[in-house]
Amino acid sequence: MQGIVVIKCGGSTMDQLPDHFFQAIAKLQAAGGQLVIVHGGGPAINGMLDQVQITPQFVNGLRVTCEDTLRVVEMVLCGSINKALVRRLTQAGAKAWGVSGIDGQTLVAEKTTRPLGLVGEIKQTNTAIPVAILDQGYVPVIAPLAVSEDAIQAFNINADVAAGAIAAALSAEKLIMVTDVPGIMRPQADGSKAVVTETSASEIKEMIADEVITGGMIPKVQAALDALGQGVEQVVICRGTAEDLLSVCNGEAVGTTVRMNVNQTL
Repeated sequence: MQGIVVIKCGGSTMDQLPDHFFQAIAKLQAAGGQLVIVHGGGPAINGMLDQVQITPQFVNGLRVTCEDTLRVVEMVLCGSINKALVRRLTQAGAKAWGVSGIDGQTLVAEKTTRPLGLVGEIKQTNTAIPVAILDQGYVPVIAPLAVSEDAIQAFNINADVAAGAIAAALSAEKLIMVTDVPGIMRPQADGSKAVVTETSASEIKEMIADEVITGGMIPKVQAALDALGQGVEQVVICRGTAEDLLSVCNGEAVGTTVRMNVNQTL
């Protein structure tokens, strides 16, 4: 592990992440590794929306974010989820510093034209804050929120998209997308499924068209392709285990590795 590694932790997996996962991050950090964590928080957001009697709405699997929902999203992502991750990292022996994409205008966005309300499309990624945190020897833990260029409006950002943008802006060596499956799964002739160990941009597009890749895996692979197109060397989709994390950072084949084809553009 030589360059920066960005790790995206999905909201659906964070409760299942074992102590060993955070201890592995502490081990990598102690060995001189530079790691950045970008996290989601969908289930916790839904739980809080339920408490305040707001019904979550989704379009094609993406959250519709009204003003009331955005207030809950900010509270949960920047508050309970972000600080819980910082605590677990600290307990494991790592040094962690929690921020959001709003801080230092790390993520600058415009409102999407899709019918999703206050969801942003990232237009600019500023690395001053995460780089400063890394330089102080801490792991930046970043909540996926963005702000408008004039700083008047906050936006909800898909965590996969935020992780890809941050990885690209930091010229990361790897983007690791931690999920609850071993990687991209391809159906086999006997009805079972097998992990696709390595794939490319063109193959991913074919798998989406053939509906091998569906649901929540689609934004992950799309964010992976965006990151690769902006200079990230490789993206790995894998489970949130200490063994997988250490193996990926040591250059071993784990989960699904996505690379850009030679001389291929998106």
